[in-house]
Amino acid sequence: MSQKSISATQIESMDSRQRVNLINAIVGFKCVNLIGTVNSKGSENLAIFSSIIHLGSSPALLGFITRPDSVERHTLTNLLEIGCYTINHINSDIFEKAHQTSARYDADVSEFDATNLTAEYKEDFTAPFVKQSNIQIGMKFKQKIDIELNGTILVIGEIDSIHYPEDCLCTDGFIDIEKADTVTCSGLDSYHTTKRLSRLAYAKPDKPTVGVNMKYVE
Repeated sequence: MSQKSISATQIESMDSRQRVNLINAIVGFKCVNLIGTVNSKGSENLAIFSSIIHLGSSPALLGFITRPDSVERHTLTNLLEIGCYTINHINSDIFEKAHQTSARYDADVSEFDATNLTAEYKEDFTAPFVKQSNIQIGMKFKQKIDIELNGTILVIGEIDSIHYPEDCLCTDGFIDIEKADTVTCSGLDSYHTTKRLSRLAYAKPDKPTVGVNMKYVE
C-alpha cells in the first residue's frame, strides 16, 4: 500500500475542523463511553467521552481528559461538586443516542431525557448509571491535573463498583466486552463493532506466542 505524508506545517495550516478530524482519527480505534453525573440540586448530566484510559490496577484508577473549562463543563463541575461519577459502555443499540449527548445542552437540560436514555441509581451510589449500558462502572473522584500545554484537564478516579452481564466474566478476570456488545470509535463520529482475532498468553522471551483458552465464570 503506497503512502503519502502530511507535515506539521501542513497540519497547522489546515482548516480547524479538518485538523480536528485528522488528529482525532490518527490515533486509531478508541474506547468510547458515557459519563454520568449529577449536581447537588439533582440535575443530571450525561456526556460522551473517547479519552478514558487505564492508569493502574492497584489501586484501580481510570483517567479521562476534559477540554479547558473556559466554558461550562457540566461533567467536570458536577463530579468535583459531588465527588463521584459513572462510566458506561456504549453498545450497538444506543450508539446514536450516545452520540447525541455531545450536543451543547443547557445545564438545566438532562441529556438522559433529551436522548431517551434512562438514569439508573444503584445502592447508595450518588451518580446515575445508564440503564441501557451493559457494562457500568461507578467512580470516585481522586485527582484533577491541569495540563499547561493546551489547557486540558486530566481527571483521575478510582473504581468503586463494576456491573456487567453475568456471562461475560472469565475465570482469569478478563471481561469479554465484545460479548457484551461494547462498541468502539475512531475520530469524532465513526462507530464500530469489533471482531476478536485472539487472546494471547503473557509474552516471555523464551516462549512462542500462544493463544488463551477463555473460560467463563459460571
